[in-house]
Amino acid sequence: MKSILVLSGVLAMTGCASVIGEKTQPVSVTTVFESKEIAGLGCTLSNDAGSWTLTSPASVVVHKSTGDLTVDCKKDAYVGNATAESRANGAVWGNILLGGGIGYVVDRSTGAGFDYPSGIVVTVRQLVAPALSVNDAVIDVPLKLMSPSQSAARVN
Repeated sequence: MKSILVLSGVLAMTGCASVIGEKTQPVSVTTVFESKEIAGLGCTLSNDAGSWTLTSPASVVVHKSTGDLTVDCKKDAYVGNATAESRANGAVWGNILLGGGIGYVVDRSTGAGFDYPSGIVVTVRQLVAPALSVNDAVIDVPLKLMSPSQSAARVN
């Protein structure tokens, strides 16, 4: 009888991620340009549970969610973005098998049953300003204000 109670308790705890699982997770971000890691880009990570910022390379603790985590990085002429997919972890699968739908709904609403990859690599690109042709050049001409009578005389 005692072993049945112990086994039941262990199975119950493995089935509910919101009881034993974390609702937050550390995520590290590195930025890469032309296959080389570059540092100093400001990155914003966001999902439907919030938004967090860091300067790459670095880590931040995010709130887990069923929604994907978007990462947008930029500095000067460098920009890049990535998406980290939210995946169900082992605890949520145990909950579905052992606990049924109620525990899964709780795990889904708190995000505890889902994880992001622990490391995210953002490939950045360099923005290039378009080259101006001679026809596109802006010529600095001083403005001369005209009175309404001068403007009317000019039309005629």
